[in-house]
Amino acid sequence: MPTNKKIQDSLQTNAYRRQFIKFLAGSPVLTSFSAFTQEIEETLGERLTNPDQVINVFEMEAVARENIPPAHFGYLISGVDSDATLRANREGYTRYQILPRRLVDVSGPTDMSVNVLGAEATSPIFLSPVGSTGGFNSEADVGVARAATAKGHHMILSTQASSPIEDVAAAREGAPLWFQLYSTNRWEYTEALLRRAEAAGCTAVCLTVDLPGGRNTETSAVLAREDDRFCEECHYGQAKPIFDGLDMQGVGLVDSSMTWEVISRMKEVTDMKVLIKGIEVGADAALAVQYGADGVIVSNHGARATDTGRGTIECLPEVVSAVNGRIPVIVDGGIRRGTDVFKALALGASAVGIGRPYCWGLGAFGQAGVERVLDLLNRELGITMRGSGTPSIPQIGPDYVQDAGQRLPRGLLGREIL
Repeated sequence: MPTNKKIQDSLQTNAYRRQFIKFLAGSPVLTSFSAFTQEIEETLGERLTNPDQVINVFEMEAVARENIPPAHFGYLISGVDSDATLRANREGYTRYQILPRRLVDVSGPTDMSVNVLGAEATSPIFLSPVGSTGGFNSEADVGVARAATAKGHHMILSTQASSPIEDVAAAREGAPLWFQLYSTNRWEYTEALLRRAEAAGCTAVCLTVDLPGGRNTETSAVLAREDDRFCEECHYGQAKPIFDGLDMQGVGLVDSSMTWEVISRMKEVTDMKVLIKGIEVGADAALAVQYGADGVIVSNHGARATDTGRGTIECLPEVVSAVNGRIPVIVDGGIRRGTDVFKALALGASAVGIGRPYCWGLGAFGQAGVERVLDLLNRELGITMRGSGTPSIPQIGPDYVQDAGQRLPRGLLGREIL
């Protein structure tokens, strides 16, 4: 017989679900609520209990939605303002069409391996930095690192990680680890973070530059309002472990006075490679090269920075052109299918990053869920590569994709939840 606590927990969980569905009815994130509501009801009625049952990342999202408390799930799915850029990140991929070539021998193994700034991986799909993963599953960043290691993927750890960087590095078992940096408004603290990351074994640092003025995460705020838990039970006294030993009272996470000189300043402190994360236009990409960056990441912070209405895949071609092969270009934002990965690579990306999809896996099934997400995306990418006549990554080029000139109208993305 279930205990009183289990009964209470079950009732509370069902209440969260009802509150969440109520929120979804008015959410600007969704393009077709009636179809989505049916999907939610089907998932709640017959929940997938094993990661191997999940057939795509959207089903993984549905399972994660059941497990993750509303406020935490709101943090994960939120864009900014009206979520226009969140939609654009996903819809942007419909603007580009794949041009497959036929009668190519693809009978051998498909080689999806990449090497970016010395970071070798069996897939071009990198795990982008996401903060507060402990809010999705207790395994947090260590579980993510173990999954990435098991599947041979590269990983970038957030400054806002829930797990100590040393523990994550240990879970990588010698595989490369990069560190995403928020440069605080106290340079001595920034130096301390750089030195700690390098001491932990990180080989590159990705400086985030797209949040100089804060952000307006309305969807997250609405869902937090629907969550009647006592928030302090989760967050009180839980400062991010990267700041251990630093007095963060009154210290800003972002230095809004930063200019391009920060690249050389960082290189005086660390031997790690320096990438600039948050580039969206070609002019900035050219400046990144000029000032000595070792790589750039085309990113709008998962549509959580400025609500530009422009998807990162739409930003990619001009950035690639401006860089002109001098440094690697990585792109993240909106990637949900292997075909998305293929399109980004064809447009000139050296690798791609995913954030929300692996967090759905983490929230759904922990490490095993992350591994399943990676398996699903790699399977889809492999099918696309063979079907397009490109059995290895270097063969994927601009001749395999075309710009259709406009995005697919909203509502035609099927089950693909933004």
